Amino acid sequence: MFVRGPAASRMVLLLSILLPLLPPLGGVLGAKTCVPRPSCSECIQSPGCAWCSAKGFLQAGEPSERRCDAEEALTSRGCEKPYLPETVEALLMKDKDLSASDDIIQLRPQQIDFNLRVGVPQTFKVSFKRAEGYPIDLYYLMDLSFSMGDDLDMIKKLSQDMVSTLQSFTKKLRIGFGSFVDKVALPYVSQMKRKRRDPSPHRGTSCQPAFSFQNLLNLTTDTAAFEKKVTGQRISANLDSPESGFDAIMQAAVCKDVIGWDNGTKILVYTSDDTFHMAGDGRLAGLSEPPDGYCHLSPSGLYDGTRFDYPSIGQLARVLTANNIQLIFAVTKNISAAYEELSKMIPQSVVGVLESDSSNVVQLIKNAYNSLSSSVVLEHHGAPQGLEVAYQAHCTSPSPGPPGLRPWSQRAECKDIKINQQVDFYVQLNMSRCLEQTEFHLSVQGITEQLKVKVKMRCECDCGPVEEASPSCSGHGALHCGTCSCDPGFLGQTCDCQQSEGYVSLDEKCRHGGSSQLCSGHGSCECGKCACQQSFSGQFCECDDSNCAKSNQQLCGGKGKCVCGKCNCSATYGGDACDCSTLTDRCQTAGRPCSGRGDCLCNRCVCNGGFDGDQCSHIPNNCTKYEKCVTCLSKHKKEEVAEACGVPCEGAELSHKKALRDAYCTFQSFLYDVTLTPQGIVHLRYAEMPSSIDKTWVIIGSSVSGIIFIGLLIILISRLVLELHYRREYQSFVASQRQTDWKETHNPLFKGATTTVMNPLHMDDE
Repeated sequence: MFVRGPAASRMVLLLSILLPLLPPLGGVLGAKTCVPRPSCSECIQSPGCAWCSAKGFLQAGEPSERRCDAEEALTSRGCEKPYLPETVEALLMKDKDLSASDDIIQLRPQQIDFNLRVGVPQTFKVSFKRAEGYPIDLYYLMDLSFSMGDDLDMIKKLSQDMVSTLQSFTKKLRIGFGSFVDKVALPYVSQMKRKRRDPSPHRGTSCQPAFSFQNLLNLTTDTAAFEKKVTGQRISANLDSPESGFDAIMQAAVCKDVIGWDNGTKILVYTSDDTFHMAGDGRLAGLSEPPDGYCHLSPSGLYDGTRFDYPSIGQLARVLTANNIQLIFAVTKNISAAYEELSKMIPQSVVGVLESDSSNVVQLIKNAYNSLSSSVVLEHHGAPQGLEVAYQAHCTSPSPGPPGLRPWSQRAECKDIKINQQVDFYVQLNMSRCLEQTEFHLSVQGITEQLKVKVKMRCECDCGPVEEASPSCSGHGALHCGTCSCDPGFLGQTCDCQQSEGYVSLDEKCRHGGSSQLCSGHGSCECGKCACQQSFSGQFCECDDSNCAKSNQQLCGGKGKCVCGKCNCSATYGGDACDCSTLTDRCQTAGRPCSGRGDCLCNRCVCNGGFDGDQCSHIPNNCTKYEKCVTCLSKHKKEEVAEACGVPCEGAELSHKKALRDAYCTFQSFLYDVTLTPQGIVHLRYAEMPSSIDKTWVIIGSSVSGIIFIGLLIILISRLVLELHYRREYQSFVASQRQTDWKETHNPLFKGATTTVMNPLHMDDE
């Protein structure tokens, strides 16, 4: 697939032949349709085109564009050797084998040069194998706000375990330490003198003054210094919950000379138990200027956060990507959801959940590092517009060979890759326009190694030397690539036309209205005059005599002639396609044309609203349309109907009849019909319906009356029967009274008084 430096003259072998047939970005590379161009250099920049430079190839009057066509088309027209740029070359300039020795190489090749042609894609393979023991630079960034007090105590205890765990991945370990709290300004940090010295929220506890970010230990191999620096830290405090973690990440990334970032794997571990301030929050403290992306650490390692607003997520993503830093968020469970969403917007970042006291921080860092290192993402940087880069990832080892018809994508990623497992990526370059020589890089996220790609463009033809005063140019011009460059004063395909005064070239006489095309693209310019192709006419071949409107699949409907794109119709036809008859015989009725209710267009009636039929003599839904008009007529005079009711009675002849036996419309208590006279007048006849007895009420009345009558009759009969019964009983009583005989006799049981008792107290005094 590659030609090494000293053998630059040799062409790429079998794979290079197959590469142009590989699918481009978005699908399979189909056959390119050549778009002819007037010069060789322009022609080879048109995909699918070749150039015929043979003398005498063109016929008289043919434009130079005819030399530019598909290779097969030129051959079929008699061109023996069409010029086609040499097969696209790929020169492998630096290609060291993958190695895990002292000189670790994980990405292959390291440099490749290309000579590309517009529209001809080129594919090459990139291999990657993560080496065991690759150098690691880890910067531990810790939140020292008051709520992290127990976490700090745990980190102090686990600092030795953290170092030991990292050393199990590589012996080439450098570790650094930094911390953050919040911007020293209201409303984030209290500005009382006592609180600025000791911002502790509880009595009996002591805190160090708040700060935005502080670099406490540069990256170093001295792990004892890391343990000592962590052990010597004190907690601080601020007023609100979010912290200035974004400030800390930004400064830790951009201050690479101060922090000491090297070319190994760069990892930034961020630990916190709360959320973060972001761009815009600084306005609460009057800080509206966004961060400028530069390092602002003081000699003591402090960052004064009161000059700039907090960074945005986009700024962090760009800075971390530019510096190839991988980010591990080690946060507590209550805020992990927010950091999960944040991680989606920052490449090469993962989130791990800390215990409330950070007791699992060592295992978390181990798992997060394994997650980052097992994901391999190949990406490009610095590719100019007009150069498309696409990928295919082959994550299995060994690679199945050259890419097939799988779709290409703008991202290449392999997951769950183990140490020393090789993965292959196929990269396709496709130039959409001619560019200057350019250079860009390919790299794997989180790895500093890069593949340098230099691209040169094939934009000029190599047709051999220029033939001065060539006989093919009538001795008045130079021949190059089969075309003549005429001497001053001479023009034409073979320089056989002398230039006219006032024209820079005779071709100007063949251009219509400043057009870039000669003879409107439908003919050839012969010494300042257009020789038009068949079916084209006009001074500039601007008239297309075959491009007129059609009717019944015939040009001008077969009723006219196409002249310069317009139909000249015969005497009895008109319209764009001569499909409109100028006669009116089909529109005639006994009265006015189209019954006076439409217009005759193309010998057909176009009816006004509310009328239809071939002669507009039919009123659709006439009963419904005029039912309100009839109702209104029963209440108002004819001339008052429109104003009083607003119904469509205007223009209608109204006639009231005593009776209408043949009417076909009914509404409420009316019979009516609607007809259209030959003169186009609507005739409305109406009459009241004959009155009739409503049998329903008769039946109901009769039933109710009968029920009432029967009820009264029953009451009267029952009352009469009772009266007769009472009279008989009374007569019987009277008769029995007359038969009774009362006699006066002495009651033997009755005895009179026989004893008289006197009260002596009531005796009269004598």
